[in-house]
Amino acid sequence: MDNLKTCKNCDSKITSNYCENCGQRTSINKVTFSETFNDIIDAMFSLDAPLWRTIKTLIVNPGKLFRDFLCGKRKTYYKPVSFFILTTIIYVIVKTLLNYDPMQNIAQVQHESLDISLFNKAGVFMAKNINNIIFTFVFSFAIMMKVFFFKKYSLPEYLAVSFYIVGFYIIITTLMIFGLKFGNPQYKMLPFILLLVYVLYALSSFFQKKSLLTIIKTFLVYFFAIVLYMFLGYGISFLIVWLKSV
Repeated sequence: MDNLKTCKNCDSKITSNYCENCGQRTSINKVTFSETFNDIIDAMFSLDAPLWRTIKTLIVNPGKLFRDFLCGKRKTYYKPVSFFILTTIIYVIVKTLLNYDPMQNIAQVQHESLDISLFNKAGVFMAKNINNIIFTFVFSFAIMMKVFFFKKYSLPEYLAVSFYIVGFYIIITTLMIFGLKFGNPQYKMLPFILLLVYVLYALSSFFQKKSLLTIIKTFLVYFFAIVLYMFLGYGISFLIVWLKSV
């Protein structure tokens, strides 16, 4: 009994390194920069955290991850919205550090032209601010999955799956930046092709069906999700550019 400690969070008696009642560490003292930084690293990149498990499962067996998360295994994997936000932040950091601009050539041509249409400006704005508009792809993908696989899951459940899939697509795009920046910049559409392959793989794993009908539906989900994403993303970009020009 002499080894009992008191949790500073809930005042429960504890004997281990973590409180059995609320889960807080026993080694909690004065807040320091070191502790704050370590908490961030532990939460995002520690081997104890589910990030690496999430990425590995998204590669090896994405369907299992989707089904597990929807069935209630919320602590096993990185949460979908957090995963999407994290991958977006990493994309922005890499893009900034490498000074990568996918619309650089188009922007230079338009800079030399005195007559730049509002439509072209909206297209450039969308490309330059893709990290702020990509969330529309998440909703577009979820809506299309609900349309073509409406009997399987609810829209909020498809939204969770969509955050994972688009987050993984952002990882692919981030890795492709290196090749486009230092290699051949003509393969800008390659991430979309890789995304199609991954969507076919992920959804067949998710629904555990490899029938021709499932493949056709998946193609339709991908195609119409891209169309809706372009429509929403371009619409938002056009509205912002128009408001700035008024």
